[in-house]
Amino acid sequence: MTARMTDSAGRVTLWGIEVFLAVAEEGAVSAAARRLGASPSGVSQQLSNLETALGTQLIDRTRRPARLTAAGGMFRRRAQRIWNEAMQARAELLSGDMRNLTDLRLGMIEDFDADVTPRLLSDMAGALTECKFLLETGPSHRLLDQLESNALDVVVTAELEGGAAEWMEVHPLLEEPFVAAVPKGFDPGDDGLAALRDLPLIQYTQRHLMGRQIAAHLAHHRVVLSHRFELDSYHAIMAMVASGAGWTILTPLGYLHARRFREEADVYPLPIAPLTRRILLTARTEALQDMPRQLVDRLKPLLQEMIVDTAIERLPWLKGSLRVL
Repeated sequence: MTARMTDSAGRVTLWGIEVFLAVAEEGAVSAAARRLGASPSGVSQQLSNLETALGTQLIDRTRRPARLTAAGGMFRRRAQRIWNEAMQARAELLSGDMRNLTDLRLGMIEDFDADVTPRLLSDMAGALTECKFLLETGPSHRLLDQLESNALDVVVTAELEGGAAEWMEVHPLLEEPFVAAVPKGFDPGDDGLAALRDLPLIQYTQRHLMGRQIAAHLAHHRVVLSHRFELDSYHAIMAMVASGAGWTILTPLGYLHARRFREEADVYPLPIAPLTRRILLTARTEALQDMPRQLVDRLKPLLQEMIVDTAIERLPWLKGSLRVL
C-alpha cells in the first residue's frame, strides 16, 4: 500500500529541489528558468512533479510574485539543507582538485569586467577543460544575495557594512583608497577641498554600497558639497568629469575601469580624511572545500599585474595604499 502510494505520487529529485528553491527566491517561474538555464515549461513541470511527490502545493503561482504556501515555507527550510548537503558532497567528491570541477557559478563586481574577469576566465578555462562557467556581474549587495540563495558559488565583491555573516568564508584580495578625479588641468592647490567647492560633485549613486560609503564619510567629517548629478556608471561619471562638469570621488579601480577618459582627467588624493575599501572573495563556509583558496591564488597575481602595478605606474603616490592583501 505504501509503495503504491509512493509510486503514484512520484519522486523527490535534487533537480526538483533546486527548481523549487530558485522559484521561491525569484518569485516567478520565468525568472527561475533564466537563472537555471532551463525552459519555463521545464521548470514548471519540475515544480509540479515535486508538489505531486510531496502531495501538497508548495508555491501559489497565481500570485504575482509567486508566493510560498504554508507547506512551501516549511519545506523550504528542509530543501535548503538538502541542497547544502548535496553541494557539500560535490565538494568532497572533488577532493580539492579543481581539475575535477564540472561547473562554477562566479559573481564578479563590475569593476573587474573589462580586464581582470576575462583574463581569469581564460586562465581557468585552459586549466579546467571540462568545466562549464556561469558569470554574473553586478553590484556587491546583489551578488552576495545570490550567493546566500545558492544562485552563485563564489563572489568577488566590496566588503559590506557590518562585516561577514556566520555562513560566509571570506578571503581578502585588495585594499584601495578613495581618490578625487578632477577635469584635466584643474589644480586644487594646497587647500584642495576649498578649490573643489567651486566645482559640483558628481556623486556615485547611493543605491549602491560605494555611494553610501562616500556619503557617510562626507557626513561624518561634516563636509557639505554642492551636487546635481548622482550616477551609477563609472564611464558616465568620468565622461562628465572630463567635460569639466564637475569632480568626483571614486577608487583607482573605478578610474581604471573608465579607461576611455583616463587622459582627460587628473587624479589626486582625497582632500579630506582618508577612506578605503577592501575587495573580498566570498563563498559559503566549507561548501567548496579548498576551491575558494585556489581561486584566490589565481586572482592575486592578476590583481597585482593588472590593477596595482598599472595604477601605480600612472599614479606613483598610490604606492602603499593600493595593495594586494
